Amino acid sequence: MGTLPRRSPRREEPLPNPGSFDELHRLCKDVFPAQMEGVKLVVNKVLSSHFQVAHTVHMSALGLPGYHLHAAYAGDWQLSPTEVFPTVVGDMDSSGSLNAQVLLLLAERLRAKAVFQTQQAKFLTWQFDGEYRGDDYTATLTLGNPDLIGESVIMVAHFLQSLTQRLVLGGELVYHRRPGEEGAILTLAGKYSALHWVATLNVGSGGAHASYYHRANEQVQVGVEFEANTRLQDTTFSFGYHLTLPQANMVFRGLVDSNWCVGAVLEKKMPPLPVTLALGAFLNHWRNRFHCGFSITVG
Repeated sequence: MGTLPRRSPRREEPLPNPGSFDELHRLCKDVFPAQMEGVKLVVNKVLSSHFQVAHTVHMSALGLPGYHLHAAYAGDWQLSPTEVFPTVVGDMDSSGSLNAQVLLLLAERLRAKAVFQTQQAKFLTWQFDGEYRGDDYTATLTLGNPDLIGESVIMVAHFLQSLTQRLVLGGELVYHRRPGEEGAILTLAGKYSALHWVATLNVGSGGAHASYYHRANEQVQVGVEFEANTRLQDTTFSFGYHLTLPQANMVFRGLVDSNWCVGAVLEKKMPPLPVTLALGAFLNHWRNRFHCGFSITVG
């Protein structure tokens, strides 16, 4: 009698990298509209395959008119469509205040980031990040405003681990020290990704942050977000939706939250011209405040 053929053992797929801790709620947050106020003109100019600049003029009833110069440099090392190294980004306004960010790839798995923020000639923030991405985990260490003379520093440690193809668990430890004050805050995090939805939860001594993202189809996306801050004794519940109309070259985003705030932003592309128009309006019934905005983006 012949023997039955042996079945080869089923090979399990390797677990994916969970990504960065700061991007856990990214899908849900991208559904909500960004608040707009006043009139804004943005002109983008691509100078080469590595360098581009943008000019922004913003006129607002809440403050003085402002001008921003944004410049970005992208290197030759591209790991993914959204990751190019080295990357240098800077934004300066008409008062001389600067926001700058530098991204470096020190090794295949090791990334470094430096962030600087100034207010005219005074440094406000300087931050240094080191991130190591393994096959199925990500570990990050951040130093914020280190001051050896004043003996003050903020240290943030992140760790994420993929347990299955869909489940990611991890945590965040924030340690701060200044003269006469010292403390630490621990936050646990979890993320579950299904085929059409993603649920994320952060829970710690500082509060809780939960979000739910659902993609109904190619045109409709919705997001629900819950945030509770124990220090401020504040709780917020928000619902947002994202509607894409490809035939009309339009994108519509809206939100409703527990603070009685309702808002929406409509974006309209004008092909064949490289122009995008955006109109937004936000109304806070609780504080009886209303503001609207209009923007034109060229390039």
